[in-house]
Amino acid sequence: MSDTTTKDLSSSQLCELEQFGASQSKFGVNLAVYNVAGESVLLCEGGKFESDREQLSQLSMQALEQDDCVSQFDTGSAVLATVLKSGSDAVGVALLDLGDAGVNAGYFIEMLKLFAEKFSVIAKAGGQIEMVSSELAQVYEELVLLYNLSTNMKVTKSDTNFLQMACDKLTDIVDVEGIAILLVKMVEDEKQLVLSAGSGLIEIDEHGAALLHGRLEEEVYGGKEALLDSEIDSPFKYEWPENVKNIMAVPLWGKGKAGADFAEKAENGNCIVGVMVAVNRVTKPDFDSIDRKLFNSVANECAVFIENERLFRDLKELFIGSLKALTNSIDAKDQYTRGHSERVAFISRWIAVRVAEEEQLDDDLIHKIYLAGLLHDIGKMGIDEAVLRKKGKLTKKDIDIIRTHPSIGAGILDSIKQMRDIVPGVLYHHERIDGKGYPSGLTDGEIPLIGKIIGLADSFDAMTSERTYRKSLTVDEALVEIEEGLGTQFDEKVGRVFLNSDVHHLWDIVRDGFTGIYGDDGLAEYGTVAVGTLVG
Repeated sequence: MSDTTTKDLSSSQLCELEQFGASQSKFGVNLAVYNVAGESVLLCEGGKFESDREQLSQLSMQALEQDDCVSQFDTGSAVLATVLKSGSDAVGVALLDLGDAGVNAGYFIEMLKLFAEKFSVIAKAGGQIEMVSSELAQVYEELVLLYNLSTNMKVTKSDTNFLQMACDKLTDIVDVEGIAILLVKMVEDEKQLVLSAGSGLIEIDEHGAALLHGRLEEEVYGGKEALLDSEIDSPFKYEWPENVKNIMAVPLWGKGKAGADFAEKAENGNCIVGVMVAVNRVTKPDFDSIDRKLFNSVANECAVFIENERLFRDLKELFIGSLKALTNSIDAKDQYTRGHSERVAFISRWIAVRVAEEEQLDDDLIHKIYLAGLLHDIGKMGIDEAVLRKKGKLTKKDIDIIRTHPSIGAGILDSIKQMRDIVPGVLYHHERIDGKGYPSGLTDGEIPLIGKIIGLADSFDAMTSERTYRKSLTVDEALVEIEEGLGTQFDEKVGRVFLNSDVHHLWDIVRDGFTGIYGDDGLAEYGTVAVGTLVG
C-alpha cells in the first residue's frame, strides 16, 4: 500500500470533480469520490441506476493499495478507479461506476486518465499560488511595518513611545519570547546600555547588557551584520542564561564619540549607539537571514529617529528590492524574459507620465501603474515551467494555460486589500480594444487606463526582446507595429502619446539598465515613494 496523507479537497478541486461528474453523467454513469479514509466526498449519478456506496468505499481503499493509473473492478457492475494526487500525496479516489459490466470501458478509462492528469496539474498550480500569496503577504507586512515606522518619525512623541511601538509591531510579524531595545546613555558620567523598550519575557541587567554589547561589537567589527547564536547546529559560541535557546542582536548605528567602555568607531565614522536583541524564536528552530535583515532594517529606523536624521538608503532598497525579488523569481523561470518585469514597469511609468501631460492624472495613479507593471506577470508563478520554457511552437493547450496568468496574478494580489488598486493592471494587460484579448474579451471603454498602458508597455518590450520563436524587432519596426495596431490592439490615445514621445531615448535608458535616469540609488527612492501610495 502506498503512503498516503489525509488532506481535505479544496473548493476548487471539488468544483473540478463536480464538472467532471456532470460531463460523465450524460452517458448514464455515476461518479463517486472518496477521501483516503474511505469516506464519501461526492456522488454524481447519471440517473440510470444506483451505486452500492459501501462497495464503492471498499473499492476506493483497494485502488489506494494498487495505486495504478486506472484500476478496473468487476463486481457485477464495472467500476473504474483512479487515485487523486496533490504532488506525491494521495488526497482521494475517483470512481466511475459504469453499471453494466459488459459495457465498453475503453472511452471511460481514457477520460479518467486525462482527468487524473488534469487534477494533478491543477493541484500543483494551486500549491504554487498559495505559496506565492503567503510570501507576498509576509513581504507586504514587512513593508507596511517599515513604512509606518518612517511615517511615525514625523509625529512628535518620546523615544520610549516610538521604540515601544517598534518592538510591539515587530513581534506582530516575528514570533519571539522576548525582544528589547537598549540605548547607550550617560549614567553617572559613564556610558551604559540602558533598557529603553521591550516586549515579552526578557531580562537584561547592567552586567548582561555590557556583555551583550561587547559580543555584538566582536561580531560586527569582524564583518557580520548581526550576532546570531544558538545550539541548533553547534554549541553556543557564547555563554548565555539557561532560558536562552537562541538569540539575535543587531546594532543601532549612529554618529557620536565612542566612550572608553565601548569599542572604537567603525571605518565609516559610525559607532554602536544601541542594541536590539531578541531571544527564543517560537515558530522556527532558530533565527535566519530573513529575520536578520528585517531586524536590521527596524534597528536602522530606530537609530534614525533617535539621532534625528534619516538613514533611508537600506530602507529604500528593501522596499523596492522586496517587490523586485518576487518579479525576478518570475522572470527567472524563462531565460528569455530576464528583466522583463522591471522594463515593463519603467515603460509603463514613462507612458503614464506623458498621458498626465495631456489629461488629469495624479501622482498616486502613476505610482500604482509602475507597481502594476512590476507585478503584471506574477501569475506566471502558477504556470508550469515546462510550458513557459517550451521551445518551438506552442500548442493550443499551451496557449490556453499561459493565458490564465492574468487571472492567477489578480487572484494573488486581490487577497491583499491595499494592492487591489493595481489588480486591474495585472488582470487586463492582455485585453485588446477590439475585444479579441483575454481573459475577459473586453472592448475599448471597458478596459481601464492602467490596463491599456501596461498592455502597450508589455507589447513594446516583447517586440524588442529576443524570443525562442522569433528575433527581436528594432525600435522603428516595433513603432510601426504599434501604429498599425492603434484602434484594434492598442488604445488610440495612449498609443499616440507613446509614439509622439522620444521612444529612442526611452530605448537608450532601458538598454543601458536605467543608468542616467535613476542614478545610484534613485530606483530605490522611487520604489519607496511608489509603495508609499499603497500603505499611506
